[in-house]
Amino acid sequence: MKFSVFQLSRRGARAVNEDRMGYCYTREAALFLLADGMGGHAEGEVAAQLALQSIAAQFQREATPALADPSDFLSRAVLTAHQQIQRYAKLKRMPDAPRTTVVACVVQNGAATWLHCGDSRLYWVRQGQLLARTRDHSYMEMERNTAMPVRLAQKLLNRNVLFTCLGASGKPIFDVSGPHILRSGDRLLLCSDGLWGALKEPALLHGLASLPVAQAIPALVESALQITGDKSDNVTALALEWEMPDDVQSAGDVRTDTASISELFASTIQSSHELDALDDPLDEDEIERNIAEINAAIRRSAASKA
Repeated sequence: MKFSVFQLSRRGARAVNEDRMGYCYTREAALFLLADGMGGHAEGEVAAQLALQSIAAQFQREATPALADPSDFLSRAVLTAHQQIQRYAKLKRMPDAPRTTVVACVVQNGAATWLHCGDSRLYWVRQGQLLARTRDHSYMEMERNTAMPVRLAQKLLNRNVLFTCLGASGKPIFDVSGPHILRSGDRLLLCSDGLWGALKEPALLHGLASLPVAQAIPALVESALQITGDKSDNVTALALEWEMPDDVQSAGDVRTDTASISELFASTIQSSHELDALDDPLDEDEIERNIAEINAAIRRSAASKA
C-alpha cells in the first residue's frame, strides 16, 4: 500500500475539544477513524476516545495482515465500541452514558469500505469531483433523502438533532458502504461537523483537491475556524491520498510494500486509562446478549406505554 495521510484537530470556541481521530495500518490494510464526542452528555471526549481505541484494538487483533471481510469487521467493531462506552458508564456509575459519533474507513486490496454513525462524515473525491459522501443520521438529512417530510414537532425541536450515536441506550444505527475501488490520486476525507458545517461543499471539495493533503487539511481547518469565529465548533479532519505518484513527496507518506517485516503494525491512536480500566474486550456472544437485552428493554417500554 502507498498513501499520504494528514490529520489535524483544533479546539473552537468550546471549553473542551471532544473530537478524536487517528489511523493504524499493517502491510495490507489500513484503518482511519474519527469520532466527535457529543457535548450535551458528560465526558463526550471519553466516549470518542473509547470508540477509537476499541475499534483500533480489534483491527490489530484481526488484520493479520489483512481483514477477512472489512464490512463485517466494521459492523462488529462499532458494536463492540458501543458496548465498551456503556460498560465504562456502568463502571463509573454514571446516570447517563457518554456518547459519540464515529466514522471509520478500511482500505484494503485497493478498495475503501466505510461505516458511519451520526454526523461525522466521509467524502470520496476524484480529481476535485465528489464521488460519494456519507449521509448524516439526522432528521434534516432524513428529510432531504426521503419523500416523507419530518414531523412538525421534530422540525420545531431541531432538525439537526441526531437520532443515533454510540453510547445511547438503544442499539446504534449505522451505514456501511463499499468496497469501492480506488484510483491513484483519489482522496478520502473524514471530518467532524465543525468542518463541513462551516464550509460550503464546493469550497470544501476545492480545498481538499487543490493542495497536497498535508497542506489542504490545515488550510481547511483554519478557514472553518475563521468563518465561524467566536461561535466555532471544534474542527477535526483526517485525509488521505491514495497511491500518490512516486515523484511526489510530502509529510505523512506511508508505504508498506517496502516494509521488511510482515508483522508490521503502526498506529497514531494512543491508549488511555479509560479503556485500560475496563475488563477484557467483549466477545461476540456477549455483544449479542447485550444487544438482545437492550432490544427487550425497548419492547417492554413500548408495551407499557401502549
